[in-house]
Parts: sequence; C-alpha cells; structure tokens
Amino acid sequence: MFRHLFLSLSLASVCLLSTGCNNEKHFINDSDYRTRVENDFAEKKSILKNGNLFSVFSNEMTTQEKEALQFLYAYMPISDIADNSGEYFLNNVRLSFNIRDASSWGKNIPDDIFRHFVLPIRINNENLDNSREYIQNELWPRVKNLSMLDAVLEANHWCHEKASYTPSDIRTSSPLATIKTAYGRCGEESTLLVATLRAIGIPARQVYTPRWAHTDDNHAWVEAWVDGKWYFLGACEPEPVLNLGWFNSPASRGMLMHTKVFGAYSGKEETMLQTANYTEINIIENYADKASVTVTVKDENGNTVENANVEFKIYNYAELFTVYKQKSNAQGQVSLSAGLGDMVVFASHNDKFGIRKISFGKEKAVDITLGHNVNEAYTENLNIIPPAENAKIPAVSEEQRIENDIRLHQEDSIRNAYIGTFPDKDEIEQFARANKLEYESVEPFITKSRGNYKDIMTFLGNASKNEMSKRAIELLQTITDKDLRDTPCKVLEDHLYNTQQEAKAEYVLCPRVENELLTPYRSFLKKEIPQELQKQFTENPQLLVAWCSDSITVRNDLNKGSVPTSPIGTWKSRIVDSLSREIFFVAAARSLNIEAWKDPVTGNVYYMNNGKEQQVNFDVIEKSETAEGTLKAIYKAIPRLDNPKYYTHFTISKYEDGSFKLLNYPEDTTWDSLLKNGEKLEEGYYMLVTGSRVADGGVMSNVTFFTIEGGKETKIEFVMRDNTEEIRIIGNFNSELKYTDVKTKSETSILSTTGRGYFVVGILGTGQEPTNHALKDIEIKKEELEKWGRKMILLFPDEKSYNKFSPADFPNLPSNIVYGIDTNNAIRNEISQNMKLSNGGNLPIFIIGDTFNRVVFQIDGYTIGTGEQLVKTINGL
Repeated sequence: MFRHLFLSLSLASVCLLSTGCNNEKHFINDSDYRTRVENDFAEKKSILKNGNLFSVFSNEMTTQEKEALQFLYAYMPISDIADNSGEYFLNNVRLSFNIRDASSWGKNIPDDIFRHFVLPIRINNENLDNSREYIQNELWPRVKNLSMLDAVLEANHWCHEKASYTPSDIRTSSPLATIKTAYGRCGEESTLLVATLRAIGIPARQVYTPRWAHTDDNHAWVEAWVDGKWYFLGACEPEPVLNLGWFNSPASRGMLMHTKVFGAYSGKEETMLQTANYTEINIIENYADKASVTVTVKDENGNTVENANVEFKIYNYAELFTVYKQKSNAQGQVSLSAGLGDMVVFASHNDKFGIRKISFGKEKAVDITLGHNVNEAYTENLNIIPPAENAKIPAVSEEQRIENDIRLHQEDSIRNAYIGTFPDKDEIEQFARANKLEYESVEPFITKSRGNYKDIMTFLGNASKNEMSKRAIELLQTITDKDLRDTPCKVLEDHLYNTQQEAKAEYVLCPRVENELLTPYRSFLKKEIPQELQKQFTENPQLLVAWCSDSITVRNDLNKGSVPTSPIGTWKSRIVDSLSREIFFVAAARSLNIEAWKDPVTGNVYYMNNGKEQQVNFDVIEKSETAEGTLKAIYKAIPRLDNPKYYTHFTISKYEDGSFKLLNYPEDTTWDSLLKNGEKLEEGYYMLVTGSRVADGGVMSNVTFFTIEGGKETKIEFVMRDNTEEIRIIGNFNSELKYTDVKTKSETSILSTTGRGYFVVGILGTGQEPTNHALKDIEIKKEELEKWGRKMILLFPDEKSYNKFSPADFPNLPSNIVYGIDTNNAIRNEISQNMKLSNGGNLPIFIIGDTFNRVVFQIDGYTIGTGEQLVKTINGL
C-alpha cells in the first residue's frame, strides 16, 4: 500500500514538471503548431550554444508561460536573445497574460491573434525597452472600463499627448525614447502606438508601404484588431473614428502595403515572405484596388528559367527600389498582387538579366527575357504611371470633429508643458558657468538632447571635473542628434574614459559604426579580449579580421529585419548577421585604438595600418586592394534643371550577387559635385537611374547600365528626360477672395496682399505629417523663393490651427511668406471646387496662380519635393 502511494506521488510530481500530462492550460492549443514551435525552439537552442543564453528556462513558470517564452525564443532574432536577459522576456510574457485576464476583451481574442499581435515585444526594427510595464501603469486606468473600440481611440490620444511627428534618421528609437523625446518619425510613432495597444491587450500591427508610387518617401501607420476585424489609424494623430487618417488618399494610390508578423503566421492575408523571425504579409486590399500579375522568366531561346532572381521595383527617390523579391519556380514564374499602377521588374540569372515595366490591372501575365549580359552597356526609357486616387473616407459628424479638435488642443498643451521642462537658454548658461564650459560649445548638444538632457549635462559636467571637457565635446560631435536623445551618460562615459586621449575622434573615439544603438562595449571588450590577442591585433589588425572570420559564425537568416547585435552580444553569442560582424570588427578595433570605419556610401569596412588604408574582406583574409576607375557623366541641361540632385533626380547602384545595391551618397550630392569632373568607383557593373516626376505622380525615367574598369575612365550620357508639356493654365481661382491676416486681425484679399502678378497660396494642416514635409521642403528652397520675391500666402483652416503652429519648428522658411486664416474655408472650397479635388482636397494644398484668376500649378496631400516643384514651375513662368 505504501509502495503504491509512493509511486502515485512520484507520478504526480513528474506530471507537474512536464507540459504534457498536467491539467494546466496550454498557451498554444493547436497541438501541431505547438510541436512546430517546440521543434523550432530546440533548433534555435542547438545553434546558440555560447553565452548561456537560455538560462531563464530553469526558472519556475507555468505551462502557459513556458510555451509563450518558447514561442518568443523560437522566432526572435538572435540580436534580441544576445542583448536582453531571459528575465526581461519572461516579465513581458507575464504582463501580457495579466492584461489578457484583466481586460474585458481578453477572453474574446483568438489564440493565434493574441500570440502574434499581443504577446511579441518586437514590432519592427526598434530598440527594445520596458515600455509595456510603463504603459500599463499609466494608461490602463484610463481604458479599463471602455469598449475595445473606444480603448483603441483613447490609446491614440494618449500617444498624441506623448509625441508628435518630426522627421529623423533611419534608426528606430524605442517607444520610451520616443516618449522622452516627445516626437518621432512615422516609423517611431507607429511603433509607439502598436506597443501601447499591445500593452493594454489589444492586438495591433505596424503597417507600411515600402515606397509610395506617386511621390518620393514611404509611410507607416497602425492596424488594430477590434471585435474580430482589423481597422487602421494614424499613429499619434487621433481621429474621431477608425479607418481615417490624412493618408486615406495616398494609401488608395499605394502599390503594396506590408506588415511583419512575429513568428510563423498563417492567416487569411497573402504571404509575401517567410523568414526565421517573421512572416511578411500583403494587405493592399485593405486600402486600394489590386490585381495580380504573373511574370515568367525566359532565356534568349524562349526556355523558362528556374531559380532566377526576380525583383519588383517602384521608382522612388530616383531609385528603382525593390519592394518584393523572389526566386522563380520550376515553371520560371513569380506572381504578385499589387495596386493598379506600374512597377519595374528586374530578373537575373548567371550574369544575364532583363528589365521591363509591368502594369497591374492591365496585364495578367508577362514574359521577361534575360537578354542582356552583365558588363554590357545598355540604356532604356521607362514611363511609369502610379495608381489613380480612389479614397474611401468614413463619415464624421460635426460634433465628433469639434470634440476631437478640443482634445487635440488639450493634448498639445500637455505635451508642450512637458517640452517646457527642457533647459532654456538661461539654464544652459548657468550650467556652463558652473562647470567652466563655453555656452556656445555645449548649448547645441543640450538643446538637441531634449528629454535626455540630464544625461548629456551629467556627461559634460563630469568630463569638466575630470579636465576632459574638450574631449567630451569631440565625442558628442561624432554622434547623431538621435544619439543625443537616447544615449545614457554611462554609455558615453564608457567611450570617453576608455580611449587614448590622442586617438582620432572620427575613427577611434566615435562610438557609432552604422545605425546601431550605442552601447558601452569599449570597457567590456578591453576586459574580455585576452591581453595576448589584444597585442597581436594592435600590431597587425589583419589578425583581427582573421579572428572575426574564424570565430564569428554568420547566420543572416536568423536575424532578418532586426536591429544589429551589439558588440557585447556578438562576443557572447559568436553567431550573428554579417552587419553585426562588421560592427563588431570596427568596435573591437576602436576599443584597441585602431582606426576603423564603415564607409557610408559603399558599406565597405576599412582600417588603418601604418598610415595605409586597408579594406576588410572577411572571406578573403589576405589583404587585397580593390581596383578603381573613374566615372564621368555628360549632362545636357534641360529647361529649369541645370544641376540634377541625388535622390531627387538620379541615383547610382552597383551590381552584386544578382542585384543592384544603392550607393548612399549624402543628400546634397549633385551631378556637378559627383559626376561632372569624375568620381572614383570600384570596378564593377553599375546602373544609373534618372527620373522626372510629373504633376500626376508619374515618372519619365531613364536607366543606363555601364561598366567601371580599374584604372580607366568611363564616360556615359546623363539623360534627364524632359516633360515637353509647357506650363499651362489648369484651372481658375478668384484672387479677390478674402482671408484674415494674423498680424492685423483684419480681413484682406489675396490681390491686395500680392499685387498684380503670380503668387503661391497654401492651406496647411498644422502638426500633420504631410504639412510638416511640405514646409521642410520649402525651407530647402528658401533662397530661390526669396529671390523670386512674390508673396506666398500660407493659410490655416481656423484660429486654433494657427495657434498650434510653431514657427520655431521651421526657422528657415522664406521671408516672403504671409500667414492668415482661411475664414469659413472659403479659399479651400474655391480651390477644391475649381480644381475638382476629391473629398475637398487633402491638406496641405498649394497652388500657383495669378491675379488674372488663372492657376498654373496645384498639388495636395502627401507630396515629397513641394519646394522643388514650386521652384521648377516658378522658373518656367
């Protein structure tokens, strides 16, 4: 009897420790999917054997917690595993389960929707933080008694209290860094909103168009799952209802809309890409009409080609940007659904390639022939037409609009009150005097640091006490504005106090290598790299190249679409993507006071050895020099364009491994500065893309392929195709219409303000991303618009909108601008009716007219290059 009791107790103990024989609930109820996760988790664990990266699984946890944690570890990029503790992920799992139990909507969310759109912390390529806990503590009391739909709207209002739109660099700040800064670009705003919704247990995903077809740029927003259906909303831009944002119209002209779903996901949507980390799905049908095209790749004999590289490209920023890439199947085919416009398809196989335009909605099946050889000189003209606008706008009552506007004003006040706590001139002057620092030297860093000012001031203050203020300022000069906003003092001090005083700032002291989050790797690597190895690497940096090649395993498939692994995480895991290995090499070299860098144009990695520049090639350990040739481009100017600009009118890409890789020259690069007198390029095969965008968003493009040979000069023709259509009258506008001048507070007419002749009138949407873009574009053309001298009247829909406008955000606008209020929307209505703008036109609206009531130029909504287009038209008048 006692033996029987002992066996029963033993079996019960075993069951409690297992996931298969107890009565605890499963997190993954689909047994087949659970088995898949378990297998993928086991495989990941077998790969990452270094660094004790899975120790969290020895913690006590429930079956649900263990399965959820296994799901995260099975599919999270290796950078997340290497750079974050297991306890961090376990805590977030528990926060997710707690909010599911606490919310009224939690029990109604299907398992797969919760698994993929609530549980994951990672949204795209942002830096991870503790935002889920912070958001729950602050926001949950406001939404816990609301309906699911109202909770989504309220969450967006909360985000608007925290942040507004401002352009920034491509590194994506974490949600808490965006809150600390009080602004962010669309990718950061949408990351914040998705994190916010997931924190309160509402499924959410970031949606983005890889590139617009009708204008240069891209955009990101959010979809939220409410009571069984996905709805969209503009992040940090609250509207009274869902499925409404300033981007309804441009989205209806989109070609593709993507979202990255954490893990292996099998939903109703079209799957674009399946990686080890995420499933990319196409949701264009939520926003625009679509059609499918099947491309068949053939050789010159008409035979289908299997396993060819096929890329679908959208013209954007003067580049043929790849938005979808796939290998052709056994029948030589690749299919894609997209909006009803044009793309360019590029196909390659064994140094043969073909290129052609395809039109979705007009063509269902097309052939592309690999009829060109790599290294063959070739040029082709392409006329590219984007989809037409077909926006669907939900109804909003006047009462809803008024209530929402009141709330927006209140939220602006809350955010501005927080911004008001940032140091002003007097506080910065006081700080500088107290620390024996020059005001002019430190003011830019403190001002740009925004909510991170305490860390930057502490860093500068401590450096002054240690008589290293000059060196500290040199360090701050090497990092980006975003780094100033989200880098802790301890990280900066790690680099300042672990670098030789005489080492060069740019290539040794600088902690930044590419677009990674700054981390305190210098003291760590100095401690962890054995002294004998440090001595060898310092004497011969090529040995560090060899060590990185031998000791670090590259698995790009395990780190798709994520932030790079930090140098510390790379040292621990020894398995990373190729970019992380490059960053590690430069970081390790700089930690040993070796000059090293990653070229921002080509992406190549270099180091200095005995005063000589050496290029790093991890696949070829013996040092070798890459031969260079010279490219000259002969440009015959077209009307109103004397000096084409990089990213606006042209780009250059280099052929590598079957695809073309963009050369990332600075934004102020022009034909004159780059190609007129010759530019050194590595030998290889290249593509020059030029384009003239016309008023309807279409593009007249030219593509030229050419070869650069080492030690030789290559001359090509730089072709800018001209829109031969002369400037013409496109509509009418009553120049005697009146508006309220904000200075005099009195009504006055357009005519009395401008006098006889041409003028610009704009209707602005304060704080909206399209308006901010337009004003930034106009700032760039300040000199030319001032030289023109005619009045530019910028109007606000009402006084509230004007009061929200901050001229300090746009300090370089032309001096010939006059501000006013469009009384009763009279001017906007006149423009929208006469120009036949759908839905009254999307803000901002700009026209060029004259006092004979003729309109020669008009744009509205989200348009990149507004200043460029205004100046081009003005120069042609």
